[in-house]
Amino acid sequence: MSDLAGRTALVTGGASGIGAACARELAARGVAVTVADIDDVGAKALAQEIGGTAWALDLSDVAALEDLQLDVDILVNNAGIQSINEIAEFPPEKFRTMLALMVEAPFLLIRAALPHMYREGYGRVINISSIHGLRASPFKVAYVTAKHALEGLSKVTALEGGPHGVTSNCVNPGYVRTPLVTKQIADQARAHNIAEDQVITDILLKESAVKRLVEPEEVGALVGWLATPSAGMVTGASYTMDGGWSAR
Repeated sequence: MSDLAGRTALVTGGASGIGAACARELAARGVAVTVADIDDVGAKALAQEIGGTAWALDLSDVAALEDLQLDVDILVNNAGIQSINEIAEFPPEKFRTMLALMVEAPFLLIRAALPHMYREGYGRVINISSIHGLRASPFKVAYVTAKHALEGLSKVTALEGGPHGVTSNCVNPGYVRTPLVTKQIADQARAHNIAEDQVITDILLKESAVKRLVEPEEVGALVGWLATPSAGMVTGASYTMDGGWSAR
């Protein structure tokens, strides 16, 4: 595949999981990818594998992003964390940190990238949201709030970017086979006071018609297509990859 040859991309949270799958997919399509992650070692390893560039970056330090300028054609906002607690017990500082990482940082990166995209007349903003950007679950107040906010950010970007050849979309997977989800299984077991194997069957996949986790490569494949010229009329959308969860 070379439909994006010569293009550049930034993938946040790119050292593992969904981000790594997106970085590999874009690189296979000819994109020069910058892998941004707080995990410097992981980012460098993946960048070496795909012939890209590593950028050690703590996106929760949003003040450092305010004067940033990005010369990239494709921006994949993927970095995120999870925390499982009841609202009454949710630490306020954790709530603020999660919103900074998953809402404010994407806003600042979009803000930094749009001038270049406008000059080029081509840009793709792809926000890795979640089914929790469209549906809620208990014990995930910060994550659900952040992903709902990311949906709004993506749609405003679509409206402003449309006249300049810039699209903006969300990808909304259900539970993906990543380290983040593996950690959630233990957290959910504690929160619900059930066994870990019950978490997968009774909670994670309860609403899904397809009874398996999403593979990171499946998300990467959709991101790769959304980055192409063929997706030029796709903007302001939210693409569910939830095995039928949101069909209910």
